[in-house]
Amino acid sequence: MTDRQASLRENVRLLGDCLGETMSNHLGKEFLETVENIRLLSKDGRQTGDSSALIEALEALDDKDIVPVARAFNQFLNLSNIAEQYHRVHRRRTNESLGIYKNPVGDLLARLKEQQISPEQMIESLRSQAIDLVLTAHPTEVVRRSLIRKFDNISSELEALDKDNILPLEETKHVRRLNEIITQAWHTDEIRDQRPTPVDEAKWGFAVIEQSLWQAVPRFFRQLDEQFGEYTDQERLPLDLAPIRFATWMGGDRDGNPNVTHSVTEEVVLLARWMAADLYLKDLMNLRSEFSMTQCNDALRARVGDSTQPYREIIRRLENKISKTKDWAKARLDGQAISDEGIMLDNQELIEDLSLCYQSLLDCGMKVIANGSVLDLIRCAATFGMTLVRLDVRQDASKHIEVLSAITRFYGLGDYAEWDEASRQAFLLAELNSKRPLIPNDWSPEPMVEEVLSTFKTIASGYKNSFGSYVISMASAPSDVLAVALLLKESGVQFHMRIVPLFETLADLDNAEPIIEQLFSLPWYKAYINGHQEVMIGYSDSAKDAGQIAATWGQYRAQEALTRLCQKHGIHLTLFHGRGGTVGRGGGPAHVAILSQPPGSVKGSIRVTEQGEMIRFKFGIPDIAVRSLELYCSAVLEASLIPSASPKEEWRALMDEMAEEGMNQYRAIVRGHEDFVPYFRTITPEQELAKLPLGSRPARRKSDGGVESLRAIPWIFAWMQIRMMLPAWLGAESALQQSVDSGNLEKLREMHKEWPFFGAYLDMLDMVLAKAEPDISEYYEKRLVPEELQGLGRLLRRKLSQVRDLVKEVKQQERLIEDNKTIRQSIDVRNPYIDPLHYLQAELLHRSRIDDNNSAVNKALMITMAGIASGMQNTG
Repeated sequence: MTDRQASLRENVRLLGDCLGETMSNHLGKEFLETVENIRLLSKDGRQTGDSSALIEALEALDDKDIVPVARAFNQFLNLSNIAEQYHRVHRRRTNESLGIYKNPVGDLLARLKEQQISPEQMIESLRSQAIDLVLTAHPTEVVRRSLIRKFDNISSELEALDKDNILPLEETKHVRRLNEIITQAWHTDEIRDQRPTPVDEAKWGFAVIEQSLWQAVPRFFRQLDEQFGEYTDQERLPLDLAPIRFATWMGGDRDGNPNVTHSVTEEVVLLARWMAADLYLKDLMNLRSEFSMTQCNDALRARVGDSTQPYREIIRRLENKISKTKDWAKARLDGQAISDEGIMLDNQELIEDLSLCYQSLLDCGMKVIANGSVLDLIRCAATFGMTLVRLDVRQDASKHIEVLSAITRFYGLGDYAEWDEASRQAFLLAELNSKRPLIPNDWSPEPMVEEVLSTFKTIASGYKNSFGSYVISMASAPSDVLAVALLLKESGVQFHMRIVPLFETLADLDNAEPIIEQLFSLPWYKAYINGHQEVMIGYSDSAKDAGQIAATWGQYRAQEALTRLCQKHGIHLTLFHGRGGTVGRGGGPAHVAILSQPPGSVKGSIRVTEQGEMIRFKFGIPDIAVRSLELYCSAVLEASLIPSASPKEEWRALMDEMAEEGMNQYRAIVRGHEDFVPYFRTITPEQELAKLPLGSRPARRKSDGGVESLRAIPWIFAWMQIRMMLPAWLGAESALQQSVDSGNLEKLREMHKEWPFFGAYLDMLDMVLAKAEPDISEYYEKRLVPEELQGLGRLLRRKLSQVRDLVKEVKQQERLIEDNKTIRQSIDVRNPYIDPLHYLQAELLHRSRIDDNNSAVNKALMITMAGIASGMQNTG
């Protein structure tokens, strides 16, 4: 280990000591000794390969100790996460002080210059860049908001202690504060009493912006200015530049979530405006207190007249208007019908007035002041607008079909749901071109239909800049898109909202190009989109449907086909990537993912979901958020200006073969093996997952459905809890083996090194396999699974062993993730703390299934789920 890693060890030790003292104060030294004994047994089990002594110690625990022991290891893993997250900040600062830190944007610009990319091309690419990071509330964040705030405070104390010249009294003060916060966390229940509402989820997302991104965005721009200033003649990037913006699904994603209603959507939109106004007001008040300067240019003087404090005068006017806007949003939230006259609905006036102050300061020799807090506020205004985020609306295609069926039945036209595609399109186009209304006035539809129509009316009664895209889940035909267009029109929506088909299953991905091509052949649709098409690519359901290797290749092919199609029609394509936090849901490092996309598919614009706990890991601390924004910006610049070469035809042919083999083997197990469903339900905590109040959305699309109805998140969560990680690798073992047996080993090695797509796939597979623990999953099997089902478990573990050996063979390494020592070390350090939670969880599952009313067992079970998720650093 290096000295820089020693600082991480020291922080982990410090936080562990504080936790130990807290537990000792609460439950006595004897309890602390019990926990320490379990930790040592776990460590010995890792070293010797025999965990029997650990298992015996856990089975011998008194009922009164089960919950606190589970909490002890859960809390330690949470504290380790904080220490690791802060260590990323510490490492970056150390590298900067040593002059060895590589800013990803600056590094890219240097490479672009070497490749004869002109400064004008660099600037133009940045100007046209449109990255939308879409914050989503999928139920993957296991940590309560109240604990997240405490964890943020712990990180702040670690930062305060991270000084070479800290005085002893200061150090004592901060260590005492750490003890206080950790004690607060220990005495806070880590499991919510009830599920968060969709509005709670939205508030959590807004809190990340308030506490981190609001500071990170202007810091990101300062570094962007500095980097571009070094490689171009641009002294300052345009003030209204906004290459990265934020959107959200929190409060808009109603697919399978009956808790997201039209009133929730309206409330979240107003809350976002209230929050934006509140943030601007705080910054404007600070500006006004500082901006006592009297000298100004003629343009500012013309605006403020003979005021002796011209800057304060214009800032005061902005304060008054934004204060009215905040009051308006609050009144609307309280249900008052209040006019929007005189409020600030968009950011134009704010940017113009602040830019007027900025230019005046420059003209009057106050450059230092101009490039301070007023510039930061302009950057925030350009990025967040007056809406903070734009809200996407997502609904399943079947719901629109039900609405149209209800309408056609009401008019005696038959049942829309039973019509073929040609009949549906003919009806929809006729109505889109009709001048008469379609929706009857004297009509009382069933509640579901009424709710869908009310959502469209909510969009119509709102403002264009409050909304992003309307995403159609399970889109499978052109009529699915036209149906939304018609319902928008009939509800009175006055602006052209982006309508985005989401292609999720492998069949739908393969059919994406002909669907969009049919839409392009319709003059009405071509006019509606005005030269821009957005398509969402589903990662979760496609992997659940066909296995990871087939889904990954299917996503790549679909993007290639859509890119070619849009180029042929002269239409700008924006691909919206529905990526999750885990590899099984398309997760992984964002810059790697972007650079591994098909050449030409990232042409200055991209939308990406940021889900659950990954929002906190990527954007929860300003320093880390800045780094995340840099990585996104540089990756999109690189993919746009110097896209990777197209893959060789022989590589594509080999991927076709592997995808087909992988899909067949995956489906043969998941769909075809008669023991799979009962095995899955007995070995994993899938059934018990419903007890863990993670998010507002139900775990299943249908309450009575089988595995096929299970959402991708709990599907992956369940396998991750037992360390089998099955969704991320099943099928790959057969695909890779077939390829190696056919004499393609060297070709696979060539693809890994030279093709970013395959390199990213194999490296992500390598990482997830390093987290798999077949011995642990075998213990779950022995404790929970009837003997007649255990043959499937042995088969799966053989396949897991096979794929691990194949990945090492292709990558020519002795150990998994040998080429990523940071992650390797993190996994090795965490395992002794996660292992007790696994063995304890298996025992608790056994007890819970015997007696479902044992509250202590159920509570401890939920804590083990949360602890394992924290230790693995992702859930679904």
